[in-house]
Amino acid sequence: MTITLDTIDHATLARLVEADAVSDASIIGQPGGWGIVIKYGITERALAAKRGSIRIFRKFETLVGYLKEIGLVKYQVDATGFDPTALKSTRRSEVASARMKEAHEAAAYDKWFCEQVVQAQIEADDPNTQWIPHEVVKAEMVAQRKMLQARIAAGAK
Repeated sequence: MTITLDTIDHATLARLVEADAVSDASIIGQPGGWGIVIKYGITERALAAKRGSIRIFRKFETLVGYLKEIGLVKYQVDATGFDPTALKSTRRSEVASARMKEAHEAAAYDKWFCEQVVQAQIEADDPNTQWIPHEVVKAEMVAQRKMLQARIAAGAK
């Protein structure tokens, strides 16, 4: 039996099982996992993942538990295409862990940045703060830039 490109979502499958409309179910071995094809009436559909692609269960036990939970307890198994060595090398938990690490780093940076802004506002509002005019800072930067360019030119010779 080949897997069709047409899919069925979890909610629809659960309603069909509840209505006792499923006439056949086949667990199909895939490289790296197991898929399920549901037949109701003359229609065959593969179970879809949330993102629309065909749902592949990495572990057979997980698929059996899922089917039993929705009330589907009789099915055929075709392990012809199953290849356990084709499991993805990057596990979801590793990807999720990296995503969470990035999120925590971003949150820590946001916290630090907000603290810096608050501190700058406090310093700006302090009556003892000495302000340096823009023209003075600009002139100092031009002088520093010329000095650095001279050093670079002298080092290149």
